[in-house]
Amino acid sequence: MVKLILREGESIQEAVRRFRKLVERSGIKKEMRRKEYYEKPSEARRRARLRAERRAKRNRK
Repeated sequence: MVKLILREGESIQEAVRRFRKLVERSGIKKEMRRKEYYEKPSEARRRARLRAERRAKRNRK
């Protein structure tokens, strides 16, 4: 959960900009996009396997 405390004298536009950055950094937008459509379990396993292979390849270098 993202919490935003308004600073003294902060405008609404600045607060919204900070809120968007916090949401982006926390991964909420990415998670929402991923859950927008149903993903078959086989597709999820394939995606996880490919991610692990890329990570292993990067660590070998």
